Amino acid sequence: MSEAFRSSDEFDEQAHQLYNQARYDEAIAILRDGLAVYPQSVELHVGLGYAFLAREDYAWAKGAFTAALVIEPDHEDGLAGLGEVELRMGNKVAGLKAFDRLLALGFQEDHDLMLQIGRALFREGHLAQAHRFFELAASAEPECEEAAACMGYVSHRLAKEGAALFWLRRALAIDPTFAEPRIYLANLLYDRGESAAALFHFEGTDPEEHFDELGLFRTVELKRMFYRLADDDRSLAPWYQRVSELMTEADPIEDLLAEIESTYRDGAVKDPNQLELFGTMLTELQQMQRKSGQRPDHHQVTTLGGHQLRGTWEEILLQFKASDQASAHQSLPDFMAQLAIRGKRETGVTIPTTDAEAFIQGAAEAGVLRIVH
Repeated sequence: MSEAFRSSDEFDEQAHQLYNQARYDEAIAILRDGLAVYPQSVELHVGLGYAFLAREDYAWAKGAFTAALVIEPDHEDGLAGLGEVELRMGNKVAGLKAFDRLLALGFQEDHDLMLQIGRALFREGHLAQAHRFFELAASAEPECEEAAACMGYVSHRLAKEGAALFWLRRALAIDPTFAEPRIYLANLLYDRGESAAALFHFEGTDPEEHFDELGLFRTVELKRMFYRLADDDRSLAPWYQRVSELMTEADPIEDLLAEIESTYRDGAVKDPNQLELFGTMLTELQQMQRKSGQRPDHHQVTTLGGHQLRGTWEEILLQFKASDQASAHQSLPDFMAQLAIRGKRETGVTIPTTDAEAFIQGAAEAGVLRIVH
């Protein structure tokens, strides 16, 4: 078909397919051909911006996104792309300005867009701002396991371990097969010294789901320790095999990139023990303001199942039990004891069962629920 008779959507679709195959040079060529015919196509300019961004040609990417926004100043993908480019170029203020413009336009309900922005901020180390956008994504789509997992990653990086445990377990409550947050959670527990809980989660993964040797080595170590296995035990073979697949000969270019990634812009070295977002990835969770006349003993928590519970600690405990259908016929002490055992097994945290407040506080520390206020 002659290019003169192809629609801009056809150019865009072909380029999108090439982009998804990481064939960025070819995608750029197609997009440029399309723009020669349709110079006012916002989508083609935006697509060109993302292709350049993937190729790390930041100046060209910024030019493409800027061209799109000249045509349509409030185009959401153009603003998100421009903000990400500005961050990559070290222009934090300009990047945040583009993202804030999206919020002013009402796009906070677009959870995919909020996730995209959160990841861009996370990659550049702007953790408080990343937390803000991940939280918007999780609020816009409460059943999105990706948003919950990202909240777990950024909460951990912000040293909010209780919140990290909650959100990682929330992601697994939504999708128990989601390996990435399970591996992250297992590593987090290992670093806390909660070996049994770490092994519980490592054993919930398959070797092929690991893309980093750390979790594999730790799984082998814990299996040998808890099950008293010999180094050459056959049950460890799949884990060793996966390590062999990942531990390829070092590439000098990759080593250089790793060295660059290990430092911040000011030259300071990043904490080598700090967990990064696996597969890639406002400050505190803003507490809800108490309504006028609200009881001073009023609290609010969120369960792993997404239930919102309000009232005194005693009322919340009763609601918590009622929200768990499997515990409908249990006594309250039995429910507390069973959940404490489960929390200890999965997170290594001891949940007190002496009274309602201690139980709720302990459950929050174990990531079984989250205290909003």
